[in-house]
Amino acid sequence: MNIAYVYPWDIVGDPAAPARLAALGVDAVALAASYHSTRAATPFHPAHRVLDVPYSAFYLPVRQAAWGRLVPPNPTWTTPDSFLHARDALRAAGLPVHAWTVLTHSSHLGAAHPDLVVRNAFGDPYPYALCPSHEDVGEYCERLVREIVSVGAPDGIILEACGPMGFGHQSVHEKTGGADWTSVQAALLSLCFCPACVPGYADPDRLRALVRSGVDGLPASPGEGPAPGLPASAKASGAARPAGSVEETLGDSADGVRDRRTGLAASLRARLVAAVRELAPGLPIRTHANPDPWAAGPFATLHAGDPSLDGLVAMCWGTPEEATSNLERLSANLAEGQRLGAYALFLPPKPAAAEDLAASFAAFTKAGADELHLYHVGLASPARMSALSEALRLARS
Repeated sequence: MNIAYVYPWDIVGDPAAPARLAALGVDAVALAASYHSTRAATPFHPAHRVLDVPYSAFYLPVRQAAWGRLVPPNPTWTTPDSFLHARDALRAAGLPVHAWTVLTHSSHLGAAHPDLVVRNAFGDPYPYALCPSHEDVGEYCERLVREIVSVGAPDGIILEACGPMGFGHQSVHEKTGGADWTSVQAALLSLCFCPACVPGYADPDRLRALVRSGVDGLPASPGEGPAPGLPASAKASGAARPAGSVEETLGDSADGVRDRRTGLAASLRARLVAAVRELAPGLPIRTHANPDPWAAGPFATLHAGDPSLDGLVAMCWGTPEEATSNLERLSANLAEGQRLGAYALFLPPKPAAAEDLAASFAAFTKAGADELHLYHVGLASPARMSALSEALRLARS
């Protein structure tokens, strides 16, 4: 199965869009029902070429009675019911519609409710990252899914950011690259120390000191108590060094922290799956997933499998080796009958070359994928759309 990802504004106002997508050779569409802020090109749209989306929004009518403390806003750049209009137009072209649902990633709600966001070991808040340790956040995610299923009536649902987000974020004018933090240090900066998470740690003060030392590349002093800054022994130890691994940095605290983090994502998934099954028992549920237990991003950690889901989607935007590794590791945890999707990028820096795309699609299939999740059809130039269409034809032959 080939699933094309689109925004509602790619379809609404462009009568030719559904037929254009169907002609690509895709089998279904992942249509954003809730999505974070962005700045999007719209190369084919008859009314505009660039669309500024300044805040996270919900693309179905917001029924105030359906929400609790957290209420998502409707957009001003398209109609409040744009998901419904786009859904109907795509179905008329023969394309089933899966609701692409972004959960804990919302700068709008995080800015309005700073007590509910992820905070790192230094106390810095991540306003774009709602922490699911808070019941208000878990309730919001459940209400979001319930509204999408009951009002949006999609043909499937795809969950993104179904767990705690972390340090990595492509925000406006991102200026963090010069710190030269490694992937391990980024993972350490992703561990949450918000008021709801701290009670779940066996020794939060010691853990905070270990994380701070690892981020700053200094040896930790595991016996240190409260640490408003780096432990004195770490400060005096000399030259900075990169942390070798999260487990090495956290020592005997690693297992407990890892289990809490993966358990938090698992409990949120279970809550949302139960809500969907109650409303629409046969509705296919997929989730963007990462086999790394320290994963902190839109592809939430799922390192031990989850048979309640109909499909898992692996990130395949990086190098061929990274894509293959993600697919193979998720494939090892698939339940019987569960599908595996490859989240395939055909935008820059990928070349607009059909042969190259087809070769990468073949590699994904060899690594275990039986679905291609194609990002992003609404953002692509005519040349890229043509290359994608030819690549899909080559992959079928």
